[in-house]
Amino acid sequence: MIAQIILFEGFDPLDVIAPFEVLCAGSDALGGTLDVRLVALDRIGPVVSGTRNLELTATYVLEPEAPGIVIVPGAAGPTVGDPDFVRTIPVILAELGSSRLPALIGRAFASPDTLVATICGGGLALGMAGLLAGRTAVTHTLWNDVLEATGTTVVRARVVDDGDLVSAGGVTSGLDLGLYLLEREFGPRIAHAVEQLFEYERRGTVWSARGLDALPL
Repeated sequence: MIAQIILFEGFDPLDVIAPFEVLCAGSDALGGTLDVRLVALDRIGPVVSGTRNLELTATYVLEPEAPGIVIVPGAAGPTVGDPDFVRTIPVILAELGSSRLPALIGRAFASPDTLVATICGGGLALGMAGLLAGRTAVTHTLWNDVLEATGTTVVRARVVDDGDLVSAGGVTSGLDLGLYLLEREFGPRIAHAVEQLFEYERRGTVWSARGLDALPL
C-alpha cells in the first residue's frame, strides 16, 4: 500500500509533516508494508511551502489510481491581502482548482482501491473544484462556511469519515488524521503504538455515517 502526500507551491508544512511522520512510524510498526511518499502533481524535485519559503522534495509524481491513500494538505500564508501582490491562502487554493489536481483526484475517487484524505484547506480546495458536492467533510474552521457553499455537508468534527473520503480540520489535525488512517486501515493496535511513541493522544470523535442519529440537544 502507498500513502502519497501531495506537495504544491504554497503548501502548509505541518499539514505534510504531521501525517508523514505518523504514517512513517506506522509503516515501521508494520514492518515496512506501508510506502509513504511525498509526491508532486507533475514533476519530482523541491517544492516551496507557504511558510518562509521552506522547501520539501517530491521524490515521486502522484499515481492517483495506486492502491492506498492520497493526502491533500492545505496552504500556508496570509488570509487577507491584495491578490495582485500577495499569494493569500484563498489565492493558492484557487490556483489548485485550475491545476491538474481536480482531474487527478477525480481519478483517485474513481479507483476502488484508493482513499482520498484532506487536511485543513485541502478539503476546501477539492470543494471549490466541485469534487465534494454531496459529500460530507470538514476543513479549517475559518473556511467551513465556504465549504458548505460548494454543496458539501460540513460536520464540525476533528476528523470526518465519508467512505473513500476522510477529511480533517485545522493544521494540527493532521496528527489525528494520520492516526485514524492507521487505525482504519491496519487496526487500533498499530495506531496505539504510534500514539505511545509520539506521546500524543488523539483529539475529538471521528464522525462517520454509522450508528444512531442523535436527537436534538
